[in-house]
Amino acid sequence: MAIDLLNHKLDRAFDHIDASGNGVVEREDLLGLGARILVGFGESPTSVTGASLVDGFDEIWSALAKALERDIDFGIARPDFRAGMVAAFVTGDQYDAVFRPATVAVAELCDGDGDGEIGPGDFRTMLSAFGVAYDDVDAAFDRLDREGRGTLTVDELVLAASDYYRGADPNATGNWLFGPL
Repeated sequence: MAIDLLNHKLDRAFDHIDASGNGVVEREDLLGLGARILVGFGESPTSVTGASLVDGFDEIWSALAKALERDIDFGIARPDFRAGMVAAFVTGDQYDAVFRPATVAVAELCDGDGDGEIGPGDFRTMLSAFGVAYDDVDAAFDRLDREGRGTLTVDELVLAASDYYRGADPNATGNWLFGPL
C-alpha cells in the first residue's frame, strides 16, 4: 500500500514536469517548471532568488540522472523517474543536500515579503505553475493550513513537500500539497 501511494504521488510529480504530455521528462522540462514558477512571481532567473531556484532544479535533475546512471541530456520515462526519485531522494541520501534546498527556494519565492508566511494568493501562483486545477488549490491550502491561520509558513510548505515526495503515511498532511490525491 505505501509503495502504491508513493508511486501515485511520484506519477503526479512526473505529470507536473511533463508539460508536453509526451511521456518523457527531460532536463529542459524541469527547468521549464522552474521558469513557470519564476514567471508567476515576476522573478528574474538571474536574481539571487531566481538563480537559487534554477540551480536547485538543475541539481535535482543531476541527482536523478546520477541515480539512474544516465547522462543528464537523456529523457526519463515514468517508471525510471519513479526509480530515480526513490534512489536519490527517498532511500538515497540526496534529499537534504539537493531536493530540500530547491524546495526552500520555491517556498521562499512564495514568501515575497520575507515575513515567513505564504498567503493563499502566492500559494495559488505556485500551484498554477505546477498545473494544479484551480479548484484543487483551495482544498490543498486549507488542508496544509492545519491551524486555520489563513497562511502557511515557509517551514510548513517545506515539510509538506518532504511528506509528499518521500512519505508513505496515507494520512500525512503533505499528501495534499497539490490537492486531493
